[in-house]
Amino acid sequence: MRQLWFLPLLLPLSAFASDDYLLVDLTHEYNADTIYWPTSPTHFELDSLYAGTTEGGWYYSANSFCTPEHGGTHLDAPIHFNADKQTVEKIPLETLVGPGVVIDVSEQSTQDRNYRLTKDDVLEHERQHGVIPTGAIVLLRTGWSKYWPDVQAYLGDDTPGDATKLSFPSYGEDATRYLIEERNVAILGVDTASIDYGASKDFIVHRVAAAANMPGLESLTNLEELPPIGFTVVALPMKIEGGSGSPVRVIALIPR
Repeated sequence: MRQLWFLPLLLPLSAFASDDYLLVDLTHEYNADTIYWPTSPTHFELDSLYAGTTEGGWYYSANSFCTPEHGGTHLDAPIHFNADKQTVEKIPLETLVGPGVVIDVSEQSTQDRNYRLTKDDVLEHERQHGVIPTGAIVLLRTGWSKYWPDVQAYLGDDTPGDATKLSFPSYGEDATRYLIEERNVAILGVDTASIDYGASKDFIVHRVAAAANMPGLESLTNLEELPPIGFTVVALPMKIEGGSGSPVRVIALIPR
């Protein structure tokens, strides 16, 4: 089991009364504007079951909701791209909480919508901020969340049912293999719609990550509010038995 190095950080946080930590929400809301992959047959739906005053005189409300697994800020379980790997409920909690690292390629992405993180980018990050620790949750900042919820700007194309013309930055294969094989990170996350870049035809990053039983976090937001290192990420999906993915609430805890 991976050492819970962050436990001393979390223990004093009862009710966060001490104001020792800043909480940053890295999650988009789910609503009618939530972005899904173009081939998704449905989007987010919220239906009211009841909203009003009961016969007893008090207010009561309840809703039902429906959503595909893969849309909005969500987690990809390893089984999403490997039949023999973990479903959502099998992902250990130790994987879902860990030291956060932000690698910033927002400048490169401004110049190239299809930019892919390289191993050299990762090495440069390590030269500046130190070796990425084992069990880290790596968050790739492209700056793409500024386009949310504009589908055309965010995905590069808004043709329903057609995913062949997408255009957005993400991870490259060499950086992915380095992070997994040399740094043994726990999760790859990104503020675009996929851990593979938009024009990918082979989804190699998904395949390499899934083979290593590694989840992915997609469509994150507010990464510009995080430091490069020195914070903790908590990413808790709905515990869907047999799920290939799930909506997820992702937060960062930054010591003040």
